[in-house]
This record gives sequence, structure tokens and C-alpha cells, in this order.
Amino acid sequence: MPEAAVLSSNARRLAISLPSIGLIAVATAPLAVVEYQIPRERAFPHDPAVGKDGIVWYTDQANSFIGRLDPATGKITDYPTPTPGSAPHGIVVAPDGGVWYTAQRAGKLGRLDPATGKIHEYAVPSAARDPHTPLVRNGMVWFTVQQSNMYGRLDPSTNDVKVWSVPTARALPYGMVNAPDGSIWVALFGTNKLGRIDARSGEMREIVLPESGARPRRLAVDPAGTVWYSDYARGYLGSYTPKTGAFKEWLSPGGGRSAPYGIAIGPEGRVFYNEARSGTMVAFDPKSGKMETAGIPTRGAIVRNMAVDSTRGRVWLALSGTGRIGKIDLK
Repeated sequence: MPEAAVLSSNARRLAISLPSIGLIAVATAPLAVVEYQIPRERAFPHDPAVGKDGIVWYTDQANSFIGRLDPATGKITDYPTPTPGSAPHGIVVAPDGGVWYTAQRAGKLGRLDPATGKIHEYAVPSAARDPHTPLVRNGMVWFTVQQSNMYGRLDPSTNDVKVWSVPTARALPYGMVNAPDGSIWVALFGTNKLGRIDARSGEMREIVLPESGARPRRLAVDPAGTVWYSDYARGYLGSYTPKTGAFKEWLSPGGGRSAPYGIAIGPEGRVFYNEARSGTMVAFDPKSGKMETAGIPTRGAIVRNMAVDSTRGRVWLALSGTGRIGKIDLK
């Protein structure tokens, strides 16, 4: 399969062609992005996920495929969703290796068996018409439902699905992440709030951010339990420490209109996020307070979500708008 891998820095982009393996390398700063071209026409990768084996999975929202990238070979394989035009959105790899995704336009969840490539779909209640971001905790599949202002939980062993409404109307629950203490955090993108879900009862408690204009879109939680969020509306990276109730925020290098979006925490503790309006990746070191930036090679890319491979020291990016998957090597 033709593969295009590109390294970039925000300072310069000196390309060197390597035709023997189909790669293009570029002189780089320490923070750099490698790109893998998706061969399917008009591919629109929305979210990525990575398994224990290092295989990368992604949703191709425009074509309704689940994609599989083998980083060792660059080979990409895709699988059509059983419901055509289902617009798969979020994706996650469960501990058992199963690949779960939200079929946003179809109002369903799907599970792909990586051993067979077969996909089984699960219907959600009609009120929860647009499942958004999934996660797996203790065998249960949780998910946000953005426009319906809900969140839900599927028990795959019984096919039972339960949904809850977010306390604040039009809160637009968006990003969803697990926390070390067993709780689940949700970015309430339609308002200046975070939601903390008790995974046992399903109840949500809302935490109000200090700035009324804040709009958290994606979240990451570090091993100490600190919640990091991308403030899409104000151009800030923010943090919330549940133990103390303390908030901190840092203006993004691109300024107030930079639109921070996808976010993840690397195994070395740096916080990675994307400035959607500038095509820039940012790495923030909480210890030093320093930010490092790198431009994404192909213009027009927006990183809506990221996935971390801690074993191999990699951060994976879905480069929406350019039909590519991105990788940052940390080792």
C-alpha cells in the first residue's frame, strides 16, 4: 500500500524523498508529526484508538468505515459498518481487544472483533439519537450523546442500555474519559462546566469552571487525578484538581482564537493538544510550564481526538480534513 509519512516542525519543512519505502522525511525539532495517508477517497478520520498490540484503529466518518493501521508495515485495512451511512464517530479499544465505536447518525454502538473483522451493532434508546464518544470501564461501554444532552451505559452481556440526562440543559456532553479513582469525567461543551459521573450509580455532579465563557471540548486525566481540558472557545489549556478544587489555565501559543481541541497525556507526563485553527500541535510540560509547538505537515488538518500508546511511546492523531493519520514519537 502506498504510504506517505511526513515529519514536521513549526520552524521549517525541508523535505527529503525516500522513494524506496514511500516515505518523506523532514528536518525537525524534537516535537514532530508523521503522517500516514489513508488510501480511501474522501476519507475523514474522526477519532483514533490504539490497542495493546500497537495496532491503530480509527473511524472514517464520511465513508462509514472502521479503519485499521499497522504501524510496522503501513498497511491500512477498513471494514464497512453494517448500517450504511452510520457516520462512526468515537472509538475505543477494550481490554479484551474488542473495538467499540459510536454510530452517530444511526443511533447505535458497534463492536468490531479484530480476529474476524465482523461487527455487531447495538441499538440505543431513540431519545439518545446521536451517540458521540465511547469509553469502556469494567466491561461496560459508556458514551456521551451530544445533541440529545445525555450520556449512557451499555452492558454487552445483556444488551441493556441505560441513559441519563445531563442536569444542565443544552450542555452538549462531548469528550469522556476514565479517571484513576473509578469516576468518569465529561466535557460539557455547551456550557462552562465539567461533569463527574459516579460509575456505580450513573449520577453526574457538575463542576463550574471559573470563566463563564469557557467551553471545554475534550478531556484527559493524569495518574494523579488532575483533569486537563481544552477550552475551545477561549484558547486556553486548563486543569482542575478534584482533591483541592483548584483551577489553573494557560493561554495557548496561538492565542485566544486558536481553538484547542483534541487532548491527551503522554507517558512522560506532557499534555498534548491541537490548535484547530492553526494546524499546530502543542506539548505542555506541567513541571516547567513550557510549551513546545509543531505544525502538522499537511495544511487543513484538525485533530479532534488523540490516542496514546504508552508501551511504544507514541501519540496517535486523527487528521480530519486531510485524510491522514498522524503519529508523534516520544522516544
